[in-house]
Amino acid sequence: MKRTLVTSTSPYAPIVGFSRAVRVGDFISIGGTAPIDEFGETVGIGDAGAQTRQCIETIKLALEQAGATLSDVIRTRMLLTNIKDWKAVAKVRGEYFKDIRPVDTVMEVSGFINPDWLIEIEVDAVVSQQE
Repeated sequence: MKRTLVTSTSPYAPIVGFSRAVRVGDFISIGGTAPIDEFGETVGIGDAGAQTRQCIETIKLALEQAGATLSDVIRTRMLLTNIKDWKAVAKVRGEYFKDIRPVDTVMEVSGFINPDWLIEIEVDAVVSQQE
C-alpha cells in the first residue's frame, strides 16, 4: 500500500523525526498536535480553548493535505496538562465535531515538550468512499 507523509511545521519534527500525518490506504493517523502556528510559535498561552482551536485547525489542514476532511475523523484523543480544562476543550471540540461525532478520549498528562502547551490532540481518520 502507498504511504503518504504530511510534513509538520513543528520545530521538533526534524529533531524527533516525525510527520504531522501518515496516510496508508484509506487510513490516516495524526500524532500529537500541539498548539503551534505555521511558524512554530505557541498560540493561546494560558488559554486551553484557544489552544484547542489551533490544534484542530492544524489537524484540519493536515487532513486536507492527506486527501481527507474532518468528516473522515473516527477518533480523537485530547491530552491535557490540567484535566480541569476539559470543559473549555470540549466546547471547542464540539464546534468542529458535534455532527461528525467521532469517539473520543480525554486524559491528563504530566506535561509536554513545551511547558506553555496545555493540550495536544491526536486523531485517526478513514477516508470516506464515495458511493
